[in-house]
Amino acid sequence: MILQKYQGTTENEAVEAAKRDLGESAVIMHRRIVKPKGFYKLFKKPYYEVTAGLEENITYKKEAKERESVAKPPQEESAIEQKLNSLAKLIEEQVAATASSSKESASLKNDLEALAKEPSEDKEKDTESKDIQEEKDMASEKRIACLQLIYNQLLASEVDETYANELIGEIEGSLKKDATIDNVLAAVYQKIVLKLGTPFSLEDIGKDVKYIFFIGPTGVGKTTTIAKIASLFKLVKKTNLALLTADTYRIAAVEQLNTYAGILSVPLKVVYSASELSDAKPEMDGFDMVLIDTAGRSHKNKEQTEDIKRFIDAIPENEREVFLVLSAATKYKDLVRIVETYSEFTGFKLIFTKLDETGAIGCMFNVRMLTGAPLSYMTWGQQVPDDIGRVDAQAIAKQLLSGGDNT
Repeated sequence: MILQKYQGTTENEAVEAAKRDLGESAVIMHRRIVKPKGFYKLFKKPYYEVTAGLEENITYKKEAKERESVAKPPQEESAIEQKLNSLAKLIEEQVAATASSSKESASLKNDLEALAKEPSEDKEKDTESKDIQEEKDMASEKRIACLQLIYNQLLASEVDETYANELIGEIEGSLKKDATIDNVLAAVYQKIVLKLGTPFSLEDIGKDVKYIFFIGPTGVGKTTTIAKIASLFKLVKKTNLALLTADTYRIAAVEQLNTYAGILSVPLKVVYSASELSDAKPEMDGFDMVLIDTAGRSHKNKEQTEDIKRFIDAIPENEREVFLVLSAATKYKDLVRIVETYSEFTGFKLIFTKLDETGAIGCMFNVRMLTGAPLSYMTWGQQVPDDIGRVDAQAIAKQLLSGGDNT
């Protein structure tokens, strides 16, 4: 029996998608409501999922790419837009209070100065000049109050203080004196998107690149991430790929990857050293893409990191791409030590996992700023191949401005 999952905004929509894909002979085996968790609950609302079955002797002609198009739950940004609107409203209230206080102080100051001076013919001109200066002062105070609240939001999202100051400093220097709150928010948003840069995808690799290394500390989800990427390229893009693992320290990791290899009908090769990888290269050169799982290494262990370096260097630089896989739930101080260790011997692109386990994603911005390495993929669950996507710089910018998820 062929089994497929389908989603929709309503149960009927999911069922209809199954019928369109599998035909009227499809049998609905299971129904459930899926509630997004963690980071992605700001962008998605609950959706319906049905599992439909079809006897294998019934014709089934849909391509995997077509099925992929109905396998993604609907997305919306209403929750995060509400947070940003709340931020704008908070800024307006803060600015209004600041402006009112400043005006009262200025008025009192003017009254005291008037009492201390003798009447003069230039009194009217002096008053007009002071009014203009007051307006300039108030505009400046509004801008400062607005930027201060945005700065606080960035810190709440766990953006490092150094980068938050740098960001606000750049914006402050470029704003017009009469900039509105919306202008300020838009400027900060655009600046964050620019700093995050264009995400890198495996679809962007050069024609000579075949060997894709996944490196990083233990427990970040490298093997599961590889399975998700392998599924997408094998099932959707029909890529002729192979899997290779050097993670022989964990028997479970080899077994897990072997299971996925069997499901996808792709070969899996196990190697134990850099020299074995070199020996296996002539055989692997026949594939369009080879995804390589490496053992999780402690960034504190020099010998272990040297093993990874030798392993990567077994493949010529022009034929390889390296992804450093990091957990978004890891403390930023630890992330700094990790990326510094790996930066010593290789360049890399960044993959962040476990976004469903944290509500504050400032670490993604921080590591991007620290390393200058391109962001690539992000993952947020265990479902293969569903819980993965290319980094969305605009969504991240909105999340950072909305502050950390405290729910």
